[in-house]
Amino acid sequence: MDWTNIDTVLLDMDGTLLDLHFDTYFWLEHLPVRYAELHSIDHDEAQTWLHKRIMQEQGTLNWYCLDYWSEELNVDIKALKREISERIAFRPHVHDFLEHLKEQDVRRVIVTNAHQDSLSLKLEQTGLDTLVDRIICSHDYQIPKEQQAFWHRLQEDEPFDPARTLLVDDSLSVLASAREYGIAYLLSIIQPDSQQPGREITDFNAIGHFNELMKK
Repeated sequence: MDWTNIDTVLLDMDGTLLDLHFDTYFWLEHLPVRYAELHSIDHDEAQTWLHKRIMQEQGTLNWYCLDYWSEELNVDIKALKREISERIAFRPHVHDFLEHLKEQDVRRVIVTNAHQDSLSLKLEQTGLDTLVDRIICSHDYQIPKEQQAFWHRLQEDEPFDPARTLLVDDSLSVLASAREYGIAYLLSIIQPDSQQPGREITDFNAIGHFNELMKK
C-alpha cells in the first residue's frame, strides 16, 4: 500500500477491527438460549424463529438497532450482550496498524453500523476510541452504510477526498456502496470471524490481517 496516495482510512469495526465472533455467537447462540428461557419456549423453536425474523431486516438500519430488537423481542438486548462481553476481542495486528497510520499522518475514522449501545459496550471493553481520530455511527445519520445517502452525509460531516481514501470493511454490500460513491481504495477481510472459515472474495481485494498492509 502506497500511503503517499492516501489521506484518510475509513474503518469498519465489527469483523474488521474487532473479531466478529462476539456478534456471531451472540445472535446465533446466546440470544436463542436466553430468549427461550425468558419466554419459556423450546430452544430449537426459538433459534429457528429468531434466525428467520432477524434475516428479514438484513441490509436495513433495524438489522443493527438494539432498541428495535429489544422492543421486537421483548428482551433487553444490551444486558444480554453484556453477559458475554468477555468475548469482545481485537482482530490480530490492529493496534500496530492503527499506530502505523498515525505515524504516516493518515486520518483514522471508524464508520460503523453498530448501534450506539453496542458501540459503547465495545469501547468500554477495548478502548478502541483512544486509538483512532474519530468514530462515526450510522445510527446518528439514521442511514446504514449500504445506502448512498450515508456517504453523502459522511462527506458533509467528515470531509474526505474519495480519490485519496481507503475503506476497509468486511461487508461486501457496504464496499459495493462505497465503490458506487467513488471511494478509490477498497479492501475486504477474508476471515471476519476467527471461529469461521475464511471466505473466497472475488469482487474486491482482501486481506487476512492488517500486517499485510504494513509490509515494505
